Amino acid sequence: MPAAATAVAAEPSVRAPLPVLGRDVAVPLVTGGEVTYAALDQAASAPALQRVWDDVAAYAPYYGSVHRGAGYLSQLSTDLFENARRTVADFLDCRDGDEVVFTRSTTDSLNLLAAALPDGCEVFVFETEHHAALLPWRRAGRVTFLDAPDSPAQAVAALERALADRDPYGPALVCVTGASNVTGELWPVRELAAAAHAHGARIVLDAAQLVPHRAVSVRELDVDWVAFSGHKLYAPFGSGVLAGRADWLREAEPYLAGGGASRTVVRRADGGVDVRWHETAARHEAGSPNVIGAYAVASACKALTEAGFEALAAREDALVHAVREGLADVPEVRFLSLFGDDAPRVGVLSFVVDGWNSSHFAAALSAEYGIGVRDGLFCAHPLVRRLLGGETGGAGECGAPEAGALNAIRVSFGAGTPEEHVARFVRAVRELVRDGARWTYRTVDGRCVPDASGRA
Repeated sequence: MPAAATAVAAEPSVRAPLPVLGRDVAVPLVTGGEVTYAALDQAASAPALQRVWDDVAAYAPYYGSVHRGAGYLSQLSTDLFENARRTVADFLDCRDGDEVVFTRSTTDSLNLLAAALPDGCEVFVFETEHHAALLPWRRAGRVTFLDAPDSPAQAVAALERALADRDPYGPALVCVTGASNVTGELWPVRELAAAAHAHGARIVLDAAQLVPHRAVSVRELDVDWVAFSGHKLYAPFGSGVLAGRADWLREAEPYLAGGGASRTVVRRADGGVDVRWHETAARHEAGSPNVIGAYAVASACKALTEAGFEALAAREDALVHAVREGLADVPEVRFLSLFGDDAPRVGVLSFVVDGWNSSHFAAALSAEYGIGVRDGLFCAHPLVRRLLGGETGGAGECGAPEAGALNAIRVSFGAGTPEEHVARFVRAVRELVRDGARWTYRTVDGRCVPDASGRA
């Protein structure tokens, strides 16, 4: 194996991975025996930090209703929930007056904001976005979809032109990712925010792939809102956040109508009902809140802050380097990139392998090496289609390396990824390319799975 494949472990300045739940889980191999599972699909969902799990377990016996009881456990849970809100605001370096709304996910957060847009608002979004950031605006009004840029500078220039040319020149919102869930590349958020504000628009940052890997400051980036998910931030329990300016949220109808969002409800003389809604984050948090989810997010924010993003990013950069250098002399492997191979990125890499269907390759990594990666279009269909140079085509049949098959493989890691898992991944890719799969596979319900018939 090339020296680069093990370079991470040899670098003394790179800290050890943070302890995560499931780090010792063993999975069976079709070729016999077991191996510790290598979770390298963390761009989809990251394993919970052990500290987060321990914090939640310590609180669980004291679980109670939030904002809805006079008892001790209810009061304790309410304090914990509101303290979690303050922790998230500090983690994001929010401005005075910003609101932190707890949601279910990034998707939920952006749909909430889409429902709060003022009348006549036009939304500008690049085709490169994850579907969670690409699709919610279609029900809200006018949407301008911008072509994928070839560089950060081109992205800023394209946005400036589109905003300047909008007609009518009314309220506008820009939605942009901080880091691509396909290529891992970092986007010029601060520059895009400056362009948006120069043309009277606001901007929301989809930080789902950014906050687990880099410090995010609302003030420094000068974004109006930030959205992210707990399950990518090493925190389970279906939680998410929308944080930012209060005015559009305060003026909008509640995202969900119900208890918690309402301050008073009275019957009118004509038999109808009048409602006064809260004007704080509670306005968009109807129903009993997910206090455990909010607490888990806050715990993850504290853990990452204490670990230090500079050290975490340096370690992650070393892992990215180990993968790229370890496969640099394998010409069949082609990494996907929008801004170029040298563009700054988080720990997310997508690639294709000549002669392989990506679903087949991913299945072999799992079944024969105990490595979990992602294959497909990664909920970013327009971007992946552009990077693969095709507008049509499906995933293809398992084992069929036809040129028209349209899917890719994604490997992603984070603060808890052991160096051994990355080294095993590099070794597995090299062996599969050189020797082929050791097992036979078939397509079942659109997925490539090991065939009971056995070895290839």
